[in-house]
Amino acid sequence: MLVIKTVDELQDVLFRVHSAGKSVGLVPTMGALHEGHLSLMKRARRENQATVCSIFVNPTQFNNKEDLEKYPRTLEADLKLVEEYMDFVFAPSAEEVYKVPATEHYDFGDLEKVMEGPMRPGHFNGVGIIVKRLFDWIRPDKAYFGEKDFQQIAIIKSLVRQCNLDIQIVPCPIVREESGLALSSRNKRLSEYEHTQAANIYRILKESLELKTDSVAEIKKFVANEIEKIDVLKLEYYEIVDGETLQPVNSLNDSNSIVGCITVYAGEVRLIDNIRYK
Repeated sequence: MLVIKTVDELQDVLFRVHSAGKSVGLVPTMGALHEGHLSLMKRARRENQATVCSIFVNPTQFNNKEDLEKYPRTLEADLKLVEEYMDFVFAPSAEEVYKVPATEHYDFGDLEKVMEGPMRPGHFNGVGIIVKRLFDWIRPDKAYFGEKDFQQIAIIKSLVRQCNLDIQIVPCPIVREESGLALSSRNKRLSEYEHTQAANIYRILKESLELKTDSVAEIKKFVANEIEKIDVLKLEYYEIVDGETLQPVNSLNDSNSIVGCITVYAGEVRLIDNIRYK
């Protein structure tokens, strides 16, 4: 496994890979890697002849400076974790990535006007900036993203369409702890008690699947009430949306693809999750 720090070296190495006709799979990450990331890498390894992982905590997608500062950085451990699956790891500095200042602006339309969009102004433009730069430098055939970030996948698919990129976006299932808590780099920031209680998020989402109603309002009320019973948890939003457009629905009968997307604070740590109704 080759660890690459500069864009010039990255492009030089991958030029030879592309020239040899090898397919390239990319797993973009912000580090603090866990089994969820490894599931993406294992799939990339199965489906491609060359694999690349990026490890970069991208400042342009943080609208909260404190959140950026507290985001876990564990590069040495990350490199040991991925060496079995990745041919190349791109681990640049912010100065390297943003030699050209970040002035790009992407319009994701209604996709960014719901859920994470209003809660984190500028976040998805920051995601678009870094992902487009990685795509331009690496030119992958396939790029792998975890479905925990459900809205982000829709945003990246929109980016690919807007920029007319010949890249297949591959969504991969959420990987969970035995308790049901979705694996996340942010879980490292939870206290032992918060970690235990955060498992209730998925429990409540699963219980909402069993409700004998098609009314989205009733389902959302149930989830909000159940979250409120857990002392350390605070609901930011729970939206039930069309799985393609991400627009809210009123009934489970309104679409053939319906997903519930939730954001909950466990103490000061912001956690996201989702569940598919159909």
